[in-house]
Amino acid sequence: MGVEAAGPPVALVGPTASGKSALALALARSRAGVELVSVDSMGVYRGMDIGTAKASPAERAEVPVHLLDLADPAEEFTVVRFQAEARAALAGIEARGHRALLVGGTGLYLRAVVDDLELPGRWPEVAAALEVEAGAPGGLAALHDRLARLDPVAAGRIEPGNRRRLVRALEVTVGSGRPFSSYGPGLTAYPPSRFLLLGIPYDRALHDEAVSARFRSLLEAGLVEEVRALAGRPGGLSRTARQALGYRELLAHVEEGVPLEEAVEEAVRRTRAFARRQWAWFRRDPRIRWLDPAGDLGAQLALAWDAGGPAGPSPVPD
Repeated sequence: MGVEAAGPPVALVGPTASGKSALALALARSRAGVELVSVDSMGVYRGMDIGTAKASPAERAEVPVHLLDLADPAEEFTVVRFQAEARAALAGIEARGHRALLVGGTGLYLRAVVDDLELPGRWPEVAAALEVEAGAPGGLAALHDRLARLDPVAAGRIEPGNRRRLVRALEVTVGSGRPFSSYGPGLTAYPPSRFLLLGIPYDRALHDEAVSARFRSLLEAGLVEEVRALAGRPGGLSRTARQALGYRELLAHVEEGVPLEEAVEEAVRRTRAFARRQWAWFRRDPRIRWLDPAGDLGAQLALAWDAGGPAGPSPVPD
């Protein structure tokens, strides 16, 4: 293929079912020195192959794909662990004189890598105690008051009724002995990055249909059988793995007898809602250069890749 291209690492983002993986694979086949890095919080699990639309073994033999199959489905996998694995993968790619193309739709995982976020650890026992408090009458208000005393900055950013964020902020503040708000500027800041960020815009009508078509293809590929095999494993699936799109609904079918059609409808509905949340997340990032969906996405990706540097953000599509 010739000498590998020089330039910054690239991240291709966008909602689920937008065709990111196929575009990335096509680029990697057409350029020397391209190594793909998956940014998928569920692709890290071994055996969760069909539902996460992983690159096939043949494709992975042809093009290097990193950060897949890192954990057993019974394990809880965290963004902290993903960040460490990504750092190691990127360092290896650069040491080989190659160039990374990150591809995926897990926004927090992407920000952890491209912005090298300072991520607090986990304190499960603290979190468990806080969950008990949160479930008591008046518990959320009491937790918010407690956070306001310990970390007024964090309390000012969190709605009193947001249980998940309250518990997490207090878990970190109590567990680390350090205010939650002290861990960097957080996700509301978009500092300069060495990554070239490219995005595929969201079109509700097109994506809704793409989600339906994609899920039908996953079923035809054997997703129900994959879920049944995972459910029957001695270790089962972790709480995190069980929440994966498509898997949660089909587990309800396999384990609880929910009719398959009902489970599929719920999976499609939930995936469509997830795509909208992904779009809301990514469109806030002013650094992303948006590809024109009316044009040839592959050609645009190749042009941006070959340019070797950020061309400046494009306007966020409506």
